[in-house]
Amino acid sequence: MKKNILIAVAIAAALAGCASKGPQPTAYDFGPLGAPPAAGSGTNGGAAAAMPAIVVADVSGPASLDSQRMFYRLMYADARQSRPYAYNTWAVTPLQLMSQRLKARIAQAGVKVVSTTDAAGGLPLLRLEADEFSQNFDTATQSSASITLRASVFRNHKLVDQRTFTRTARAPSADAAGGASALAEGTDGIAADILAWLAAMPKQ
Repeated sequence: MKKNILIAVAIAAALAGCASKGPQPTAYDFGPLGAPPAAGSGTNGGAAAAMPAIVVADVSGPASLDSQRMFYRLMYADARQSRPYAYNTWAVTPLQLMSQRLKARIAQAGVKVVSTTDAAGGLPLLRLEADEFSQNFDTATQSSASITLRASVFRNHKLVDQRTFTRTARAPSADAAGGASALAEGTDGIAADILAWLAAMPKQ
């Protein structure tokens, strides 16, 4: 009986060892904030001068972006099908990642970012809606990130301006890690574009 127990333990240990050598689940985020990307001269100071404070709502979007699953598309096979990675996820949902990153970039530019729950009367409101956030494989070895975000600025409940921003970024590797890196780069680029847009708005 004791010998049988030892054999069973040995088999279980061997199976555990084999399992540990397989693909390990990995969760990705956008990484450290880092230096702001360029989007024209005077972006940082200009945005702060035009809007020293702004209410920034969380990014909204389709249900697929309100999940921690990572998706990709094979443009060369069936671009209409979104496929999930088996062992890779986001640390939080893409909507949360974009919300956190865009608010951080706007604040980094010197603009005071106010949440919708703490908003004071008279402050401009920035609403953001994601239309696309995807890693697209053009071939089996090359992919890129594509992000489309619609931004709207309101003052006193009236629409001041609305613009759609699109960024693409080449992934450094044809896998989930490369997609996460490219999507972070694309989001940072859109943040820079939004800051340039805010900087061009007249003071009111």
